[in-house]
Amino acid sequence: MSFRLGLTGSIGMGKSTTARMFQDLGCALWDADAAVHRLYSRGGAAVDPIAAFIAEAAVDGAVSRDVLKTAIAADRRVLKDIEAIVHPLVAQDRADFVKTATADILVFDIPLLFETGGDAQMDAVACVSVPPDVQKARVMARGTMTDAQFEMIRAQQMPNSEKCARATYVIETDTLDHARAQVEKIVSTIQEQLANA
Repeated sequence: MSFRLGLTGSIGMGKSTTARMFQDLGCALWDADAAVHRLYSRGGAAVDPIAAFIAEAAVDGAVSRDVLKTAIAADRRVLKDIEAIVHPLVAQDRADFVKTATADILVFDIPLLFETGGDAQMDAVACVSVPPDVQKARVMARGTMTDAQFEMIRAQQMPNSEKCARATYVIETDTLDHARAQVEKIVSTIQEQLANA
C-alpha cells in the first residue's frame, strides 16, 4: 500500500525543485505539467481531440501551447472546453502511474490540486510557500512572462494563505537547505506512519 502525497503551490514557489528533493529520497513522482506536455507532444493523446476543436492548434503533429494561449486570451470559455478534453486524459496518465509505481511514497506534483478537488484523493498534502515579493521576483527572473501575465496567473490560483491553511505540511522554500530539511522530515514522518500501519 503506497502513501499518496499531493505536492502543490502557486507559480514561483519552488514546487519543481521541491519535487526533485522528494524524488532524491526515493519517492516516485508524478508531475501534472509533464503529463500535459506528453499529451500535447507529437503522437500524444490530446493532439487529435484538440485539433478537432481548434484546428490551428495542431502544429507538426503536436499541440501548440502558444496557439492555445491566444485562443484562451480571445475567449475565456475556450479554457473550459480544453480542460474537458485534457483532464480525463491527465487522470488516465495518473492512474497508469499509480499502477506501475513501486515506491512506498507517491508524490503527485499538481499546481491546481486544491482548485480541482484533487486533494480528496491524497493521504496528505504538502504546500510550498514563500512570501509574495519573493514569488514575484522568482517568476520575473525567468524572463518568460510580463507583470500582467504573472498577475493573471496568480489571480486564477487559490490564495497562497488558503493553500497553506488547507495543507497537511507547509514547506518554506526560502533556501534549498531549509526546504530539503523539511522534505526529509516529511518523508521520515510518512515512513514511520507506514511502518506502524
